[in-house]
Amino acid sequence: LLSDKNLFRTDGYINGKWIREGKETYDVLNPGNGDLLAQVPNLGTKETFEAINAAANSFVTWKQTTAKERSIILKDIARLHVENADDLAKIITLEAGKPLAEAKGEVLYGASYFEW
Repeated sequence: LLSDKNLFRTDGYINGKWIREGKETYDVLNPGNGDLLAQVPNLGTKETFEAINAAANSFVTWKQTTAKERSIILKDIARLHVENADDLAKIITLEAGKPLAEAKGEVLYGASYFEW
């Protein structure tokens, strides 16, 4: 279904690590037909604070990068959104029930924010 299956991740991502072990999961269902798409970890308060702290700590490094370095990173993110727009749109459609063309438009529109 996807050209790049690595785009479909079901683990939580906190502070540079994918986490799942020992966590309860909940089902993500296709709203169009009720099929099970994935089981994702049910992360809680502890993980939320870990993510907030990791983001705050990352900002210390981010604010020390030059505007040129930041622009290169952000443009790369935009490029990856555009290159993977079809797969990302398929994921959005399966998970949210959004029409495929609208989902792709959402991905491309989101990419424009990183470009801007």
